[in-house]
Amino acid sequence: MDEANDDCNQSQSRMSMSTKTPLSEIAQAFEELSDLLGSQTKDQKLPLDTFCEACSLVSVLFSCLGLAFKFAELEYVAKVHDLVEASKRFETLDNVLDLDTANNTVKTPGSHSRNLRRVRQGLDLIRALFEEFVSSNDYSLKNAASAAYAQVCAPYHTWAVRTAVSAGMYTLPTRDELLLKLNETDYTAEKKMRRYIKASRPVIAYIDNLYISRKISLDW
Repeated sequence: MDEANDDCNQSQSRMSMSTKTPLSEIAQAFEELSDLLGSQTKDQKLPLDTFCEACSLVSVLFSCLGLAFKFAELEYVAKVHDLVEASKRFETLDNVLDLDTANNTVKTPGSHSRNLRRVRQGLDLIRALFEEFVSSNDYSLKNAASAAYAQVCAPYHTWAVRTAVSAGMYTLPTRDELLLKLNETDYTAEKKMRRYIKASRPVIAYIDNLYISRKISLDW
């Protein structure tokens, strides 16, 4: 029986590697960002256009989660679009922070630096959701999403937003429905989610350090 399961898993793995899915593209894009950060010298910076390309791929995940994460989808997509436009003028993420720091507009609504902070929050929300999702095969998507939201977003949202999100959690697709939308099985999804979890952490930490190095707090 174990041998048969191994053969099945190997078959699924080969199928996953040969078939592009939203999860495989996201995992690969963030692995490339992580590798880029790992290979950087002290003076090299993360290109804004490359970062935006990877972030744009994540949008599909929010749309798959339905009404509960509609707030996140709308905000995330708008913020990424702003950074894509900014990438036509700014070469790196550092350039964006440098300008807003000089103009004292880092936390100003609509500023590129504020939008970058919100995109970073979206990436971390997906990271937390994936960690909860893969923690158990029996873990419902509602439980996973609720835990991820409470960890990443709730501390920064008003009571009204938190209440609306809580109500929306009951409209989430089931675990199986989400996997179907993503064209994945439990086995292939877990592998790709773990790849994203691992690769996104240094990217998120890099963004945080951009603010910390400029003596900008992260509690907003």
